[in-house]
Amino acid sequence: MNRLSIVLPAKNEAPALAELLPRLRAMHPDAEIIVVDDGSTDNTRDVCANAGVQCLSSPYSMGNGAAIKRGARMATGDILVFMDGDGQHAPADVARLLEKLEQGYDMVVGARDWSSQAGVGRGVANTLYNWLASRMTGHHVADLTSGFRAVRAEKFREFIHLLPNGFSYPTTSTMAFFRSAYPVTYVPITAAQRVGKSHIRPLHDGVRFLLIIFKIATLYSPLKLFVPASGVFFLLGLANYARTFFMYGRLTNMSTLMWSAAVIVFLIGLISEQITALTYRRDV
Repeated sequence: MNRLSIVLPAKNEAPALAELLPRLRAMHPDAEIIVVDDGSTDNTRDVCANAGVQCLSSPYSMGNGAAIKRGARMATGDILVFMDGDGQHAPADVARLLEKLEQGYDMVVGARDWSSQAGVGRGVANTLYNWLASRMTGHHVADLTSGFRAVRAEKFREFIHLLPNGFSYPTTSTMAFFRSAYPVTYVPITAAQRVGKSHIRPLHDGVRFLLIIFKIATLYSPLKLFVPASGVFFLLGLANYARTFFMYGRLTNMSTLMWSAAVIVFLIGLISEQITALTYRRDV
């Protein structure tokens, strides 16, 4: 196995890190462990120093995705493992992910079971994301939003510019790997109860996760989103024309507007598909 780098984004997770880092070091003594301190106001730096772990600190919070990007740039290993710093992910599961990676996969994701979901609402939302992503990609997606994953560093860095600074980096990276025909697989895991308070805000992040649904489609194949939307507008225009023709014997402006919208939406999808193809193009 090539050199392993383990990256943990953390924001005010000192109590969890104090327990997690020694266990992680004991199980992977030769691994490079990097804690990316995302503007923490607790003693995260001291905890990392006591554990003999590198701490990449930020003067202010930039977001979970930004921490992942900074850690991936700093890491020197050929294999990157990303795991949360809140104590949810078990160090023992790292070996299980690496075992799958050795079988030829480029990304291995820890897929949480239902008992590991943070509430019924989050569980239902994640199930919806998994179903939609599976339909879009044609591959089974067991956990689209899991932050526990092992990847080949060279391939992950190809898409680092696409990753958002917020919480949806797992979605973006997974869809990017599928789009580029890099093999992805899942390993079932059970996530523990996080230590401390979650940084997710239900109202704000509920809207954000809704946008993820559209991002899934546009990241992988925009036409799969825009063509059905165009079809809906066309059928609405046709239905309205049938109604007005039988009632008034004429074509109304509303039908024409619906058909125009259908054409516009289809053309936007076509342009988006071309932009997506250029985004994932590799210049050899």
